[in-house]
Amino acid sequence: MQDNILEIKNLSKYFGGLAAVSNCSLKIKQGTVTGIIGPNGSGKTTLFNLIAGNLKSSAGSVLFNNENITDVPSYELFSKGLLRTFQIAHEFTNLSVLENLMMVPGNQSGEKLMNALLKPRLVAKEESQIKEKAIEVVDFLNLSHLKNELAGNLSGGQKKLLELGRTMMVDAKLVLLDEVGAGVNRTLLKDLGTAIEKLNKEKGYTFCMIEHDMDFIGRLCDPVIVMAEGSVLFEGSVKDAKKDERVIESYLGRGSKLKDN
Repeated sequence: MQDNILEIKNLSKYFGGLAAVSNCSLKIKQGTVTGIIGPNGSGKTTLFNLIAGNLKSSAGSVLFNNENITDVPSYELFSKGLLRTFQIAHEFTNLSVLENLMMVPGNQSGEKLMNALLKPRLVAKEESQIKEKAIEVVDFLNLSHLKNELAGNLSGGQKKLLELGRTMMVDAKLVLLDEVGAGVNRTLLKDLGTAIEKLNKEKGYTFCMIEHDMDFIGRLCDPVIVMAEGSVLFEGSVKDAKKDERVIESYLGRGSKLKDN
């Protein structure tokens, strides 16, 4: 039986009198690719922000590997292996792809002036190891031809691949993907899907992803969690979600059907 890497218990977030997330409870099993879907305004992104430490909760708790991480800031979660990507990619536009990846690992010796002055060999050795890791990452993501390109010159899909690559520069245990497919052309979306599958199957990454593209969700995710009005409406397979009357009504209104490919 798979262990739960993430457990949300009765989590709520209020903005004034409005509940963006309301008494929400769910579990993410280790080694899975779990999809979170739902109509706009259902609380998906707010939930991600609460898990990732970008927002403080109003009530409830978040457990990561059985450790209570409720309201723990994102930089501390990063060191624990819980990482989050954003719908709009966050890159250093004036640095190369390789340099963007090399910026990721924390507590590098070269960040301290005294080490740079007194321990140049240590700094050089560490930098060489980080560069070697970054080269492995660009190879894995089929971005080798762009390794020296400025990140600001990349297409939207390439920036999403770079964001995924940044999670590979540290010991990621759970990666939250916020609409990784948004604004990405079909060819690069296929590449993104392949990279996610490989990271999941070959490197043991657990993913939880918000996505609107049902074909993309159907390819990658089992299970899917459907949110509505800030809480969980449904959990199960994509196939069953498409047939569930509550899910159909939440998305499209009564009497409609979700496309089933």
